[in-house]
Amino acid sequence: MGVLYALAAFFMWGLAVPLHFKLLSSVPALQILAHRIVWASVFALGLIVVFRQWSSLVEAVTSGRRLAFLSLSAGLIAINWLIYIWAVNSGHLVQTSLGYFINPLLNVVLGVLFLRERLHPAQVAACLVAGIGVIVLAVSSGEMPWVAIALACSFGCYGLVRKIVPVNPLVGFCIESMLLTPLALVYLMMTFADGSAVAFKGDVELDLLLVLTGLSTAAPLIWFAAAAQRLKLSTIGLLQYLAPSGQLALGVFAYGEAFGWVDAVAFGLIWIALAIYTFSALRSAPSR
Repeated sequence: MGVLYALAAFFMWGLAVPLHFKLLSSVPALQILAHRIVWASVFALGLIVVFRQWSSLVEAVTSGRRLAFLSLSAGLIAINWLIYIWAVNSGHLVQTSLGYFINPLLNVVLGVLFLRERLHPAQVAACLVAGIGVIVLAVSSGEMPWVAIALACSFGCYGLVRKIVPVNPLVGFCIESMLLTPLALVYLMMTFADGSAVAFKGDVELDLLLVLTGLSTAAPLIWFAAAAQRLKLSTIGLLQYLAPSGQLALGVFAYGEAFGWVDAVAFGLIWIALAIYTFSALRSAPSR
């Protein structure tokens, strides 16, 4: 079951979620984000009830330190979501995939900088090779792949904060969503007041797609948490590349985004880096 949960989560992140947002391309990114936050909060609270996690939720919100760090992680994940939504609907799926390919290697760097983790020689090599790949893209295009870097940095920092203050994944996600919901609701009310709101104007299909952003946000997170409890970390590490692979395939083959030989060289270098990193992780991972 662990593998099935993991496959379901990475299928959602790699294919279903970007396709979902593509269907909402007529909606401004900020409005999609606001709806995503509100409906994710609703779904998360429902799951708290189903899984009887009220005591864990109360314990987390009554700890000032945990709440402060979860406020920070909420801000980081909101930034990540906004960049991702904008990128998907602006024809930058290839860059989103690059960001999530880079992310595991960025996590290594963050671990060294903030958690005093030691780098193995293979990890140093992997980070250097990936860095060369990013430089190749920057030189060829005349600018840094900012979308990829912003996605990797925001999600990497989010993971770092959540590692510093461990909390049940569902409870943490619920608190983050609830912390963001008041801001999202204020923004949505402003759009209704100035007439720029897109939702609830008679387009039932569009309204349903906006509501379902909550489900498409919550479901893969819950499945991923279930997989993490049942699988070795090394297995999760291998399967995680399915999501950016799906995004890359969608961008190139379904939406015709540019992918020339320079992109192939850069991605090839990053895949080599990931292979080095993964092999090193598999060798050092404890059995479970």
